[in-house]
Amino acid sequence: MSDLSDLYQEVILDHNKNPRNQGKPAGANRTAEGYNPLCGDKLTVYVKMDGDRIAEVGFTGSGCAISQASASVMTTVLKGKTRAEAEALFQRFQKMVTGKLESEEELLAMGELAAIAGVNQFPSRVKCATLSWHTVASALHQVGGTAKTE
Repeated sequence: MSDLSDLYQEVILDHNKNPRNQGKPAGANRTAEGYNPLCGDKLTVYVKMDGDRIAEVGFTGSGCAISQASASVMTTVLKGKTRAEAEALFQRFQKMVTGKLESEEELLAMGELAAIAGVNQFPSRVKCATLSWHTVASALHQVGGTAKTE
């Protein structure tokens, strides 16, 4: 296993064991629930918007290591982003986990999110990795209902 793969594995394990931003931030004004019926992952994502900017984001729930680590990493990178920036990042994340990024530079530009890129080798795990992203998108757009990965 390469050094980079080892590092990515460590990031996933660390975020699973020590999730960042777990819980509901004070003043959260957007909420959405997410469910991955294939794996049984369940999440609630809480967002505190300040105008068009994500001031705080947190999550609660349970699931596999990939879904929990992805939610944790997602919350760390979304703080301070505008809705448009968050949506663009979701699109790049989606391309990354489905193996559709066009270059190594694009992957490296994903920063800590690149740790989750390896799920593209396991199509059923892509849903675990994207659950929190679908859920936060529902929260940002106040869609209602439960976000699903299907």
